[in-house]
Amino acid sequence: MTKLKDRLSQGGILIADGATGTTLQEAGLPTGTAPERWTLENPDAIRDLHRGYVEAGADLILTNTFGGSRPRLRVEGLEDQTHEVNLAAARLAREVAGDQVLVLGDIGPTGQLLEPLGVLTYNGAVAGFAEQAAALVEGGVDAILIETMSDLNEAKAAIEGTRQVTDLPILATMSFDTHGHTMMGIKPAQAAQELWALGVDVVGANCGRTLSENLDAIQQMREALPEATLMAKPNAGLPRMDGTQSVYDVTPDIMVDYAQQFAALDVKIIG
Repeated sequence: MTKLKDRLSQGGILIADGATGTTLQEAGLPTGTAPERWTLENPDAIRDLHRGYVEAGADLILTNTFGGSRPRLRVEGLEDQTHEVNLAAARLAREVAGDQVLVLGDIGPTGQLLEPLGVLTYNGAVAGFAEQAAALVEGGVDAILIETMSDLNEAKAAIEGTRQVTDLPILATMSFDTHGHTMMGIKPAQAAQELWALGVDVVGANCGRTLSENLDAIQQMREALPEATLMAKPNAGLPRMDGTQSVYDVTPDIMVDYAQQFAALDVKIIG
C-alpha cells in the first residue's frame, strides 16, 4: 500500500492545507503573477507556505503546481520549464512535509477548452497531463490530485495521462460554481459516478462559490455514491474588495461549522 491508501483505510479525517494563491499574494506575490513562477524565483516563500500549513496541523499539502501544465505555463512564458517547475515544486513540498505529512501533486485545468469547443485535442491534453504528472512523481509526491475541473473529459484526460506515468493514487475533484453545476454543466452526482467508475481513490468538490453550495454538492455525491471516499476543499466564500484588499467574510467559526457538516457526510479529506 502507498502511504495515502494506508491513511485512507484508517479511521478519522485527514486535514488538507488551505489557499495557495491568496496566501502567496499576502507574502508579496504581485497580482497577476502565476504562483508557479515563485517556485523557481522565490522558493523560500513556497517553503514558508507549506511550513505554515504543516505547523497548523495539516495531514497533507498540495504542491504549488495548480497551473503547472504546459498549456497553462505557456501563458507565463514558462512552457519550456514545465518539467523544472513541477519537479522543483514537488521537491519543495516534500522537503517541508518530511515523512509524516502527505504530499499531493496538484494538477489543475489547462485553461483551454477541449475540442470541439476549443482547439485542445483530447490526446494533446493527455500528453500534457502525463508530462506534468511524471515530473511531480519524480519529485516525490505521494499521490496526484486532479482538481477544480469543469469539463469531465478534461478530468478524464488528466486521469489517463497520470496513469500513463505512475500507479500512485489519484484524487479527482471538480468545481460546482455555476448554479449547482460545473461551468460545463456537469452535476455533482454525474461527476462522482463517472470519476469513481474510472477507479480513482477519492472524488469530491473544491473551490466553488460558497460553503453551502459545496456542502450541497458533497451531499449529492454521497447520495449518488454511498461507497465513495470523498474530499471537500471549498473556498471561504467569495471575496469582496475593501480598497485594494480582498476580504473574505467567512470566519474560522463558520468554517468549523461547515467542516463538521462535511464530516457528518463521512468526508475523509477536508481542507
